[in-house]
Amino acid sequence: MEDIGAIIVGRFPLASGEWIAPHSHTHHQIAWTRRGVLSVGVEEVYWVLPPTRALWLPAGVTHTTGATREAVLCSLYLAPEHCPVDWSEPTAVGVDGMLAELIGYLARTDLTDDARARAEAVVPDLLRPLPTRPITVPQPTDERVRVVAAALLADPADPRCLEEHARAAGVSRRTMTRLFVRDTGMSFDQWRTQVRLRASLPLLAEGQPVSRVAHSVGYATASAFLAAFRRTVGTTPRRYLLSR
Repeated sequence: MEDIGAIIVGRFPLASGEWIAPHSHTHHQIAWTRRGVLSVGVEEVYWVLPPTRALWLPAGVTHTTGATREAVLCSLYLAPEHCPVDWSEPTAVGVDGMLAELIGYLARTDLTDDARARAEAVVPDLLRPLPTRPITVPQPTDERVRVVAAALLADPADPRCLEEHARAAGVSRRTMTRLFVRDTGMSFDQWRTQVRLRASLPLLAEGQPVSRVAHSVGYATASAFLAAFRRTVGTTPRRYLLSR
């Protein structure tokens, strides 16, 4: 990590499946990877970050960061007292060629103070919020709901309906319906959709065909998957990955 100037630059290799324990920073953070796929979780909210997008994390926000595919976490840490951006919530931002090159430039150790100051001044102007919604998967606490949740998290393509899941958990469909809403704030179908879309994002970021991804996470057709993705995330998979 280079502690030079108003912006600190950090680089942390992450193996596939590796997660950094929950933590927070005294500085604002911009988390990004030049290759691979990052994931960032804040409580039950989950972002998947291909190289075309990064995540703004305000100072003090507890989060966990990992790699669904091998990646190098590139972070900019911005001192709040010197940063003109004051977003109070985690915010996805688009990463174009200019911002990507600027992050690499600021990681250099041979810059003069004046050169570094000029480069740092450009960073806030390049932060472009993206109009997409993160994936939210609230974790249930009721043991009966957790039985269903565990099955779906292990296999998002599990084709069983709510009644079959309820039977496996030892309760009626009506009881499970009520418990799911009480425990997660979502219906069973809404929660399963979030789980399926969360599972789809790393596969999409790898470049797998939409039809294959759709079937991998439990959709019978690509069109059904695309409709669910647009309805839930607010854009298409292609635009999500290209940050348009």
